[in-house]
Amino acid sequence: MKKIYGSAAEALDGLLFDGMFIAAGGFGLCGIPELLLGAVRDAGTKDLTFASNNAGVDDFGIGILLQTKQVKKMISSYVGENAEFMRQYLSGELELEFNPQGTLAERMRAGGCGIPGFYTKTGVGTVIAEGKEHKEFRGETYILEEGIFADLALVKAWKADETGNLVFRKTARNFNPPAAMCGKVCVVEVEEIVPTGSLDPDSIHLPGIYVHRLIQGEHEKRIEQRTVREA
Repeated sequence: MKKIYGSAAEALDGLLFDGMFIAAGGFGLCGIPELLLGAVRDAGTKDLTFASNNAGVDDFGIGILLQTKQVKKMISSYVGENAEFMRQYLSGELELEFNPQGTLAERMRAGGCGIPGFYTKTGVGTVIAEGKEHKEFRGETYILEEGIFADLALVKAWKADETGNLVFRKTARNFNPPAAMCGKVCVVEVEEIVPTGSLDPDSIHLPGIYVHRLIQGEHEKRIEQRTVREA
């Protein structure tokens, strides 16, 4: 099975359609699949639903798709750094489904494991619990959350071998592995592709069976909030 493609556009060829559901990795500005998101923007695919921890910032990450009005709905846990996101939501142009951060990660992981739903205490007694099934276990109340099953997963990793085994760097490991797991098709961008067999099996964070297409590219190293001492 061919997994390595020459560009983001080539890797997404034949996968995109209007109204699709995409799970995207990234945490803050760390581990964002920026090249693949740029290719989605260039393709003009619209009415998209994204499951992602956050929406990047106005000119980076999913923020570039908000600028072009290609996103219909966001399933997220944090949106505080994106002014365009706030504007579209408050004006009724964008649907928003807030999830507690751990719940969102577990919904992705559950979908990747074929689990349609799970019970959690997180959100009980809050607006998060409204309209959801409640059940008691050992005398405590839990709510039912559904697993996420996305049409496509877009992921950023540090290294991959030619079969798609992935290694992530630090914070980028938070949401990228569960996002990769829950997509029917998973497309990954990495900084380096190494020969098969050169990665220590104990160092592999996500096995290549989850990865369908792979590209290597150059990436920005942004700092979300730079704080320095006064001179």
